[in-house]
Amino acid sequence: MLYISTRGHADRKHFCDILLEGLAPDGGLYLPEQYPKVNGTVLTRLRKAYHEQGYAELAFQILSLYIDDIPAADLKAICAKTYTAEVFGTGEIVPLRHLEDGLWLEALSNGPTLAFKDMAMQLLGNLFEYELKRRGEQLNILGATSGDTGSAAEYAMRGKEGVRVFMTSPHGRMSAFQQAQMFSLQDENIHNIAIEGVFDDCQDIVKAVSNDHAFKHKYKIGTVNSINWARLLAQVVYYFAGYIQATESNSQKVSFTVPSGNFGNVCAGHVARMMGLPIAKLVVATNENDVLDEFFRTGVYRVRAAADTHETSSPSMDISKASNFERFIFDLLGRNGQRTKALFSAALQTYGRFDLSADPLFADAAKKYGFESGKSTHADRLATIKDTYERHGVTIDTHTADGVKVAREHHSDAKVPMIVLETALPIKFAETIVEALGHAPERPAKFAGIENLPKRVQVMPADVELVKAYIERHCA
Repeated sequence: MLYISTRGHADRKHFCDILLEGLAPDGGLYLPEQYPKVNGTVLTRLRKAYHEQGYAELAFQILSLYIDDIPAADLKAICAKTYTAEVFGTGEIVPLRHLEDGLWLEALSNGPTLAFKDMAMQLLGNLFEYELKRRGEQLNILGATSGDTGSAAEYAMRGKEGVRVFMTSPHGRMSAFQQAQMFSLQDENIHNIAIEGVFDDCQDIVKAVSNDHAFKHKYKIGTVNSINWARLLAQVVYYFAGYIQATESNSQKVSFTVPSGNFGNVCAGHVARMMGLPIAKLVVATNENDVLDEFFRTGVYRVRAAADTHETSSPSMDISKASNFERFIFDLLGRNGQRTKALFSAALQTYGRFDLSADPLFADAAKKYGFESGKSTHADRLATIKDTYERHGVTIDTHTADGVKVAREHHSDAKVPMIVLETALPIKFAETIVEALGHAPERPAKFAGIENLPKRVQVMPADVELVKAYIERHCA
């Protein structure tokens, strides 16, 4: 299995090379040359693997379709080490819970940092450690987070041999719990950088450093953001697990609603669907930062400026420039790398937007690829949290509430289960839960008083050169 850039670069690379690299040399994102196909026979085998041997075996079998440069026994051991009941709190790893009338929640937030990002990041940490040890190398991870990626990455990489983490985040724009999870870590290989700006400023810094090839090579810079294909690949697995739990036969279909800001989570669903998983709809749920909803409704992808990026009560989705969206557009355009490059490099940089509304291929987003979308506001979140608690006794976080609200609007076929991907436990956004319900959500005992712990964080302006200088000082 070889991987190509969405922007047409001539290189073809193996999995372990792109695992450590992040962006392609032309600034594009990596995708496999073709998606491996899962027919009925293979799906039956995967169904049996999950039911009889568990999530780790399912992960191994799916990852094996994409990874041929790690010996099978080693990859199997990495999956077994990653997906355990001790780490994720349950042997099912991602249990499905029925909410109402064909609407289900897939619990993805049982990991160490109580967010779905743990599902991929725990695997990524073990893959990094394995490959770096095999090569006798070190890696400096530069990332950007709007809330959950940072803590998931840091908890996965803390103490890992050969790895340092430099994580940027928007100063003052995450919940107190999210900040505390990251900034309270005292491990020497973990560095938090709070950027005076919004998430997109952080993301732009990561991309700028990744595109400085001399600096990237000298300081061995890698990424853990969902621009890293390995992380997105890990997320594909829980779409299969959700489908298997919701169905009894391969003739059945399901739909997924996915709270989305950076398009990584739902892009994994797109990959699963391209592989042949029987997915009817992939519903993208946004908050007030509705750049993705606008595209799927109109065909116009319009990046917002920092001043126009709303600060909301589902802050992990306060994103106006969806990095992973390029992967889907590449597929939508028939895998035309030059055209993808023209849109994401030239058009976005020059005009801050591109328009596919008149392109016949735009209709394929819904018709061929199953995408629909919707939007949720703060008032919607409060109402959905309150209603879900009062009718079902279930407390959901703010991002999952965006998903449930939009899922209810798009669940049109009673025969097709609609699965909402839960994104985090409510304690991460306690202030809004109190506003909706009048009481605080349950807090796991291990996080008691976390907001009061000493914090280790460096605040700096949104300046690429300052971030590079910081990395240089701490890699000397």
